Amino acid sequence: MGIRVSRRLWMSVAVVSAALSLVPAVEAWAQNKPLPQVVKKNGKAALMVDGAPYLILGAQANNSSNYVAQLPKVWPAIKDIQANTLEIPVAWEQIEPKEGQFDFAYVDELVKQARQNHVRLVLLWFGTWKNTSPNYTPDWVKLDNKRFPRITKKDGTMSYCLSPMERTTLEADKKAFVALMTHLKKIDGDQHTVIMIQPQNESGTYGSVRDYSPKAEKVFNGPVPQALLKKKGISKGGTWSVVFGKHADEYFHAWHIASYINEIAAAGRAVYDLPMYVNAALREPLIEVGPETYSSGGPTHNVIDIYQAAAPAIDIIAPDIYKRDSANYEAVLSLYSKFENPLFVPETGSDTEFARYIFSVFGRGGIGFSPFGIDYTGYTNYPLGGKDMSPEGLKPFREKYALFAPMMRDWAKIAYENPVWGVSEADDRKPQTIDLGGKWKLDVLYGEWQFGLTEWTWMGKVDPVPGREKPNGGVVVAQLSEDEFLVTGVHARLNFGLGPKTKGKNLIFRSVEQGHFENGQWVVDFVWNGDQTDYGLNLTGQPAVLKVKLATY
Repeated sequence: MGIRVSRRLWMSVAVVSAALSLVPAVEAWAQNKPLPQVVKKNGKAALMVDGAPYLILGAQANNSSNYVAQLPKVWPAIKDIQANTLEIPVAWEQIEPKEGQFDFAYVDELVKQARQNHVRLVLLWFGTWKNTSPNYTPDWVKLDNKRFPRITKKDGTMSYCLSPMERTTLEADKKAFVALMTHLKKIDGDQHTVIMIQPQNESGTYGSVRDYSPKAEKVFNGPVPQALLKKKGISKGGTWSVVFGKHADEYFHAWHIASYINEIAAAGRAVYDLPMYVNAALREPLIEVGPETYSSGGPTHNVIDIYQAAAPAIDIIAPDIYKRDSANYEAVLSLYSKFENPLFVPETGSDTEFARYIFSVFGRGGIGFSPFGIDYTGYTNYPLGGKDMSPEGLKPFREKYALFAPMMRDWAKIAYENPVWGVSEADDRKPQTIDLGGKWKLDVLYGEWQFGLTEWTWMGKVDPVPGREKPNGGVVVAQLSEDEFLVTGVHARLNFGLGPKTKGKNLIFRSVEQGHFENGQWVVDFVWNGDQTDYGLNLTGQPAVLKVKLATY
């Protein structure tokens, strides 16, 4: 069947399509749908919200934005970045300033305003651990070392960090968390504005590999739990030192922190069964370092399996990534994709070069991505993140979110059910190749104009492509059938080619359709051909989603 489109109509449709794709998808969610949950199938994972896969286009507010007076400075930034999900803290000191007396006024207003702004919530429970410290515990906890003991260091001095070995601390934290979950069920149990919970924040300890108190020493010199031996595939048990040697101290600490968090999470889920994840302050991903250099006992990549064994109530072990360079960032993503651990980046830097990594996350089937510090309160965490928290400063993320926002349900479903790939522009800005299953391949180039090749000398000097001061390109690809692919990205040229299974043949586009999804169905806006396909498929900063059908002759 042929398609004829006049040039004037083609241009009009293109402009309207581009304009519509910039409008954030406002999702009206129904009541009494199934509870959110993380599901796994064939090595893939999806976050199910209201009974269907959901893609978190997230934004995490600053730590001190968790007050009603700050919320008016949060929502405009969430809208400007085109996020569908806000991650924001709920602090123990907020809801239980006096022991046994709970105040959920902030939580009530937060949920109310999230609904008004058509934004889902992921709540971050700042309890025993927030960046490893107890600063967000109430005064009656953090100032009572006798009742709520801190870790004892190896030299006998006191650590800043609360001990995971103490039942009194665990029970107090658990009581407050259960009260929060009970209240959430009461106010949100039928609407699911809150779709996931992070119990604790970046747990672990700096400056001491573990607790060396008499209580901890007694347990350390006891047997390693059978559940951990089974997870590690170890048949012969013994004490921690006997079984794990030089890793014994760190593994011991990780097991007990994970067990502590698991008991709190399980108690909360028994009341209101929302998905839960833990986040990690990272260990160096590319070099070998000792536990004294990072948050020992936290969910670092070398103890993901220990967390899975000790904390079955936790669905995801997630990395907080502030490594700017591509080698380190990609290494972290690979490490946190192991052990059938669903990939979720709940916290990453807010500077320009971090935005590109959304393609690597979603290209690995990730369920979500969220830069940190997204609000207009005036605080920035530069140099860890970006300097500019303004609409202009958020542009690198907004242009990526604009691709996925209109089809976030569709992409989440496709990625759960089909092979997907993705690449982010590396620091060296060199071309990258994706093997699309053997029959086809895809070469991704950066820094090209939409027409021709920059290496052509006969045209004379060619200006550099604007807006490319830092690496900011990338693509994702989903295979819909053997010869059909869904593609989107920015600042990249896509050259499809023949793989080993089609060697010796010639490639031709059957069609390249730009379109969008309506009620789960693909709708063609217009067809690319001629100049638009002769020099690869060139994706600029304007939103474009393509369905590419390949053939040979």
